[in-house]
Amino acid sequence: MAVHEHPHRSSGYHPPSFRRNRNASVSESAVSALGYTHTARSYVLASLRLLTGFVFLWAFLDKTFGLGYATSSGKGWIDGGSPTKGFLSGVAAGPVESTFHDWAGAAWADWLFMLGLLGVGVALIAGVALRFAALAGTLMMALMWVAEWPPAQHLSDGSPSMSTNPFVEYHVVYAVVLIVLAATASGDTLGLGRLWAKLPLVRRSPWLR
Repeated sequence: MAVHEHPHRSSGYHPPSFRRNRNASVSESAVSALGYTHTARSYVLASLRLLTGFVFLWAFLDKTFGLGYATSSGKGWIDGGSPTKGFLSGVAAGPVESTFHDWAGAAWADWLFMLGLLGVGVALIAGVALRFAALAGTLMMALMWVAEWPPAQHLSDGSPSMSTNPFVEYHVVYAVVLIVLAATASGDTLGLGRLWAKLPLVRRSPWLR
């Protein structure tokens, strides 16, 4: 009986595949680059969050204790000063000018404004409740934008408003920043966002994240 060798049987030796190794190397490099980009973005957003939080928190501290910057020493909230009177009574343009004048110095306006500054500042620095902070902060910025009323070229007394942009000024920028920080879960890096998200109450109410 004749024995025939299979014409397609290999000898068992396989030369190294340089193409396969090259593809694996390229894939690993791509994954590494993607991971680096993700990490860099996370830290950039976290840094932006901390800086923005300090802006709000510093405004609260200065207006509360009269640190001698925007609020003169001895005229802080704890000294009997009003955080809203100077700003709102100085509104000189816009469709709700008289309304802001009526609100100036009101106790409820002072409390809401100060609690808003404190709440948004603490939330941003801690990296928790960013969605709620974005909502509250955006509302504050919208009201302040209306008080400034950038579209006006002249104030109510006829003098130039000196507005630098009729629509986009720093209140709008702050509002957009708050929304971006909340949408990107920036509190997970350099913050307590991950721990906050694991709380039972936050799990039941995602809007608290």
